[in-house]
Amino acid sequence: MRDYFIRRFLLIPPTLLGITLIVFLITRVVPGGPIERAIMEAQMADSAGSSRADAGRGAISEEQLAQLKAYYGFDRPALPAYVLWLGKVVRGDLGTSYRFNEPVLGIILERIPVSLTYGLITLFLVYTVCIPLGVLKAIKHRTAIDNVTSVLIFTGYAIPGYALGALFVVYLAARNGWFPMGGFVSRDFADLSLFGQMRDFAHHAVLPLLCYTIGSFALVTLLMKNHLMDNLAADYIRTAVAKGVSFRAAVIKHALRNSLIPIATHFGQNFTLLITGSFLIEFIFDINGMGLLGYTSVVDRDYPTVMGVLLISSLLLLIGHIVSDVLVALVDPRVRFK
Repeated sequence: MRDYFIRRFLLIPPTLLGITLIVFLITRVVPGGPIERAIMEAQMADSAGSSRADAGRGAISEEQLAQLKAYYGFDRPALPAYVLWLGKVVRGDLGTSYRFNEPVLGIILERIPVSLTYGLITLFLVYTVCIPLGVLKAIKHRTAIDNVTSVLIFTGYAIPGYALGALFVVYLAARNGWFPMGGFVSRDFADLSLFGQMRDFAHHAVLPLLCYTIGSFALVTLLMKNHLMDNLAADYIRTAVAKGVSFRAAVIKHALRNSLIPIATHFGQNFTLLITGSFLIEFIFDINGMGLLGYTSVVDRDYPTVMGVLLISSLLLLIGHIVSDVLVALVDPRVRFK
């Protein structure tokens, strides 16, 4: 098992190289980059505020254009520029943000605690609620409990989290004022008592957390239910019950463990929620997390920030797959990594 995981970890650097290289090359050719924006803004300012005869011939000179390319790092070919960026990453330097004019690493470190808080709470809620609910639905199959919960979770699954967030902001926050319209905490958060800070955070977190969790509820619950029902119908469960094992013990000690295998496999896909979150939900609720940072950096063509967010999210996804393998090995004793 040790050799298997060593190989998996050794595959992370080349995978990251491939991902970052592809996106870096895309940023070199995609239209509307920072240089084009700077030229357009200069032309708009020149045409609006200048009455000179040569105002329409161009707002910047060739020398200024060369300075812009050097400032934004477009004065080198794509591959040498990527090698230069990679060398900085190895030294812990993700570059400087075009938008904030600050180190990208510092900006990311400021946003990580926000997304990490929501990510941990979301994962905790999803797995602590959905696994028992899936077990209950499997045992109470085709009963009123199963039917009612199925209607609820499928209704939630049919509504995207960002669309539900927009409805929450309009009806529960803007019109009725029951919840804040956005933000992680209030502006006077530091002046509140400990209980007041906890209450303020919970007041701001209710609506975003509902939007985060609603999409994962159906998938995890139905995975748990369907696989548990398959295991309950298996021969080894019927044999255990026939030998005198109670149905409750057969479910908990035998069927439940085997049914957790697909849950463990799926866990790695949700691992990126710990940091990146959902950029649309953070945009709607104005939460300054990694998701909103990634969204605004793409819109503003802030390529150093885009690459930094991509690097961290890709690394988390790869680590999440390895964590899933570890969980599968712990749940399924038949798995042996060689």
